[in-house]
Amino acid sequence: MMMLETGIVWGADVVMMQEPYVEREGYNISHPGYRLVRGGRTMTAIRRDTHLEFSEVDKGGDGDVQVFDIRYQSGRKMRLVNVYDQLRQEGGVRSQGRSAQTARWSGIMEQEKILLGGDWNAHSDRWDPQCPPRRDANFLENLMDEYDLINVTDGEETHSNTRNGETSRSLIDFFITQALMADRLETSTYLTTTSDYAIVCAQLRWDEGEGVKVPRTITEWDIDGLKSKEEEENYKKAQKEWKDKSSKRPVLNEKSSGDELQREAEWIQRNFVNHLNRCWKKVKVCARSKWWWTAEIAENRKILGSIKRARKKGEATQQQVKRQRSNLTRMI
Repeated sequence: MMMLETGIVWGADVVMMQEPYVEREGYNISHPGYRLVRGGRTMTAIRRDTHLEFSEVDKGGDGDVQVFDIRYQSGRKMRLVNVYDQLRQEGGVRSQGRSAQTARWSGIMEQEKILLGGDWNAHSDRWDPQCPPRRDANFLENLMDEYDLINVTDGEETHSNTRNGETSRSLIDFFITQALMADRLETSTYLTTTSDYAIVCAQLRWDEGEGVKVPRTITEWDIDGLKSKEEEENYKKAQKEWKDKSSKRPVLNEKSSGDELQREAEWIQRNFVNHLNRCWKKVKVCARSKWWWTAEIAENRKILGSIKRARKKGEATQQQVKRQRSNLTRMI
């Protein structure tokens, strides 16, 4: 539910989830803002009031790969793919096969404009500069090489795992696409979730006049700014206003019905966002908001895209692509 509420606040047309807890635990959820399309270990939520037309395409993968063809109001088309690539478990024991890898990938990749994202469970320094020992990366690397795909990340780790008191972090959740799409895609990673996984936000923008214009930034609120010493009085006032407003709401417990829970969730989402808009200063964030983003990185990302396009035309070699990719990775 947190993912869907986050999607509403951000204005996301699509929320792609992998191995959602609601599916594993057998809950049957719904949401007033999204239509839920369930796969096996994937689930895709499509905003009910979206201006886009979605049609699901069956390309195999035993529910670990969901494929959607999207049509814009302008007539532009693209394909979106939600992937969960991991071994299946039978009786608590992991099997040898990964269902996602059995999908009909030649058919999936036939669309000219395509964006693939999900939990790849693959470790390689091609997309993770701080990569732990390389493993389970052959399928994804071969897919990227065969179809000339680029990984699009902001360099932030997306998964943390604690074992025996030690925490390891890795980047295994990200988007891949062609160079022509990568130039129009911006991603941001948000680590503050209740899960051990981060939320990866992608914003696709077309050239002016093409498709439907997508905002290049996301609105958040400068809560830390209001908590500063200079704003202490306003911060306490904002706290009191919300406490007074929310204290009049009914208290839910284990006897509350599903409808009561749904109504209360909608009330909180609507009123708390309004409260934030009124009391906190809005800030705009995007991939370039990261402290490490530099003009040099931006320029070298463009260079990589141009070399990959040249390779597709036979005007550059794969070795040149790998060399520039390594340069960009080192910079990030």
